[in-house]
Amino acid sequence: MRFDIFTLFPEMFAGPFGASIIHRAQEMGRVQIALHDIRAYATDKHRMTDDTPYGGGGGMVMKPEPIFAAVESALRAEPPAMAGPARTGVSLQSPVILLTPQGRRFTQAVAQELAAHERLLLICGRYEGVDERVREHLVTDEVSVGDYVLSGGEIPAMVIVDAVTRLLPGVLGDPAATSNDSHATGLLEYAHYTRPPVFRGWAVPEILLSGNHAEIARWRRQQALRRTLERRPDLLKSAELTPADRAFLETLSYK
Repeated sequence: MRFDIFTLFPEMFAGPFGASIIHRAQEMGRVQIALHDIRAYATDKHRMTDDTPYGGGGGMVMKPEPIFAAVESALRAEPPAMAGPARTGVSLQSPVILLTPQGRRFTQAVAQELAAHERLLLICGRYEGVDERVREHLVTDEVSVGDYVLSGGEIPAMVIVDAVTRLLPGVLGDPAATSNDSHATGLLEYAHYTRPPVFRGWAVPEILLSGNHAEIARWRRQQALRRTLERRPDLLKSAELTPADRAFLETLSYK
């Protein structure tokens, strides 16, 4: 998969993308990340990428020309490995995503949806936002990582790259690792324990030391249900629950 990130601050990405799973995915050739400095596509001598809003008001607005030029330049330069009959020239199949508090909420389901694409183009908004013509005529999707406001779209872009990358085949050592993650099945993840079996008098639950894998799986499922009920009961409304799950939750509701 290829990520194209359009930003005024490409230097922000060096640390997060140079370590851990994202770094390893790039070394494996599973992921390509291209950083595009929007300022490089400004045409005036001062490289201006923002201006005051029409109609007045505080703050600055990102100009449309540099953003359009940057994205269209990247789309025309489709990587050879991705070229083909349907991917020649400007590819309409590659989502162009604006990171904005006004976008749809980023969830694990959205991460899985985006992981199905060969390429994602992420535009990092700044200041008061982008010129509305970017939204109307360039962007194909808008995503928000939460109901709060950040200084720009760079950190949300990092979040999306990380969440999507770990879903790609071969990136994680265990192919089933993501299936048990919190939110992967609509529930929060169960509790984890490792050595030592007793730490400061706190023991690992006996069931995990039993070697009975069927009972361990049952215990973990119940722990995930219990934790979700306690911490995020709203998730249970859309989670896929079995009759056994519902019966267990019923016992908890009476306690």
